Amino acid sequence: MKFTKMHGCGNDYIYFDCTKENFPGGAEGERQAAIKLSDRHFGIGGDGIILIKKSSRADFEMVMYNADGSRSQMCGNGVRCVGKLVYDADYTKGREFTVESMGAVKVLTVIEGERGDKITKLSVDMGKPILEAKKIPVNTELFNSSIKTLVKPVETIADSYVIQHPLIINGVEYKTTCVSMGNPHAVVFIDKKPADFPVCEIGPFFENNGFFPERTNTEFAYVEDRRTIWMRVWERGTGETLACGTGTCATVVAAILNDFVDAGEKITVHLLGGDLEIVWSGRKEDSVFMTGPAETVFTGNVEL
Repeated sequence: MKFTKMHGCGNDYIYFDCTKENFPGGAEGERQAAIKLSDRHFGIGGDGIILIKKSSRADFEMVMYNADGSRSQMCGNGVRCVGKLVYDADYTKGREFTVESMGAVKVLTVIEGERGDKITKLSVDMGKPILEAKKIPVNTELFNSSIKTLVKPVETIADSYVIQHPLIINGVEYKTTCVSMGNPHAVVFIDKKPADFPVCEIGPFFENNGFFPERTNTEFAYVEDRRTIWMRVWERGTGETLACGTGTCATVVAAILNDFVDAGEKITVHLLGGDLEIVWSGRKEDSVFMTGPAETVFTGNVEL
C-alpha cells in the first residue's frame, strides 16, 4: 500500500490515503500497522500513523494512531500535514476546508502556496480549550485544591480549573496546569529553557499518574518573555516527540491563564523540531489558532 512520510516541526507520521481504498484488516489492522510501521529500526519509523478517509461531517476524516497502537483524538501537527497532502493532491479546490478527527471538526486554511504549487504552511482553528477538570479529564477524587490566580486576560477562572496544581513526582513538586485540546495536557512551567530538563525520565510518571484517568501528554515550558515560549513534550503512547501541536496550544492557553503571556497576541513557541505560532483571546468560548509548517519527506509502498 502506498504511504507518504510527512512531518510538522519534526512530529513525523506515516500517512495513508484511504479515500479510495480501505486499509486492510479494519481497525485491528490499523492498530497493528501503527505498532509495526512506527518502529524506527524495523519499520518505516514515525510517531504513529494517520489515515485519511472520507467523512460525512467534514471534507475529510483523519484517523490517528500513536506508535503504541492507541488511538488519539487529535494531532495539531498531523492535521496540518493532512491538509497539505489533500491540497497538494488537488482533492480540494478551496484554500479553506475541514478535517474531522474522532467527531471533532477542524477548519484549515492554506497560508503559503498557490494552486499548482506545493504548500508549506497552514493555519488551523483548533477549537475551544477545555478547562474543566472532569472534561479534560482529571481525576477529581484526587483533586484537592488548585492554586488559582484571577488574572486580567481571562474573564473568569472557575473552581473546576486545574491551575498550578501541585503534583509530587519522584519526591519533587511540580505546579501543573491542565488543559484539553481534544486530548489531555498537563503543562509545567520551569525556570530555564528545557534543553537539559529530564523529559524522558519525568514524562512517564506524568503520563501514567492516577491524576489523569486517560493518561496525559505533558509539556515542560519556559517563558522567555510575553511573546515567546520554549517547550519540550512527552506524548502519551509515544514518548518524547520533537513537537506537539495540541500541546503547544495547551501550553499557550496555560501561559495566558497564569498571566505569563498576553492574550490575543501571536505567541511563538520554540520546539525541538521548529516553531509554531499560537493565538488565543483568553475567552474560553473562543478558539485557539495554530499556524505552522507541513512537509513531505518521502513516499513509498509497504507490504501490510
